[in-house]
Formats: sequence, structure tokens, C-alpha cells
Amino acid sequence: MQLTRSQVLLTLAITAIVLLVVAQVWRVLGHIDFAITFSWRAAVEGIVLGLAIAGVSFLVYRLWPAYRECATEYMKLVLGPLGRFDWIWLGLLPGLSEELLFRGVALNSVGLLASSLLFGLLHMFELKQWPYAVWATAVGLALGSATLLTGNLLVPLVAHVTVNWISCLLWWQELEQA
Repeated sequence: MQLTRSQVLLTLAITAIVLLVVAQVWRVLGHIDFAITFSWRAAVEGIVLGLAIAGVSFLVYRLWPAYRECATEYMKLVLGPLGRFDWIWLGLLPGLSEELLFRGVALNSVGLLASSLLFGLLHMFELKQWPYAVWATAVGLALGSATLLTGNLLVPLVAHVTVNWISCLLWWQELEQA
């Protein structure tokens, strides 16, 4: 299945809106509060965490063939039709909406393991994508742990956006070399 640029961007936008609405409803009904406090330290911690996750992801991609196959399929589907500067949206929309839902609300409601598993399942489009879901669950554990350690949702949010942007840039670099 090949999607168009418009379809990918529209899907990103709709998914982000749905996740933000779910997060807001869950937050209000569950009386959940979370902190997003800007500080340069939190921004730098998020960038460092994002770089670390991207580095480990690169190693996992090289060493685990099943994950490499799933990630490549996912990147072709999502990034294939996008333009060079669409990576901005691919970083911001999922990064913000997923962090508000999974680390802002779910983490406080169901705990680290369950919120990480839910995050992993969100990234599994079909059963054969299980290696990608396993990796996303591990990333969810790292982002959730950062949230618990810092008490600031800005750290995982910046990390998530950083990972998405680096993934996009590496994918396009790989495409240009092919």
C-alpha cells in the first residue's frame, strides 16, 4: 500500500488530534496533573536522551534483522511520500500528542510498564510488526523513566521529537546513498 503525501500528513494530524483529545478527557476525568516546565536543563536532557535513544535504535536496526525489516517497511510507508521539510511535522505532531497521552496521563494512571506497553502497541500496525512494537515499548520505558526521574514532561517530549527528527534525517540520507 502506497500513501500520498497528503494522506500521510492528514493521518498524522488526525492521529495527533485524537490522541490529544483522549489525553485531555482522561486528564480531566481522572483528575490527573502533570508538569511541563521549560528550562534549558530539561531541554538539553531531552536532546541528550533523544540522541541516546536514536543511537541505540541505530544499533538495534543494524543488529536485529526482524526489527530492521519492520522499521524499513514503516519508514517506506510513512516517510516515502513526504517531502524534505515534512519531517518537522513528523517530529512535532506525534512527539507532542504521544507524550501528553502516554507519559502525561497514562503513566500517572496505569504505571510505567502498562503505559509503555500501550505505547508499543500503538506502533504495531499489524501482527508481523511485533519487533517494532517491542522496540517502541523499550523506548516507552526509557521515556517514562525520564518522566519519573525528572518530574518534567518536557524531557521526554523533547527526546521524542529529537528521535523522530533523527530517524527522518537518517532515513533520507540512506535513501540518497541507495
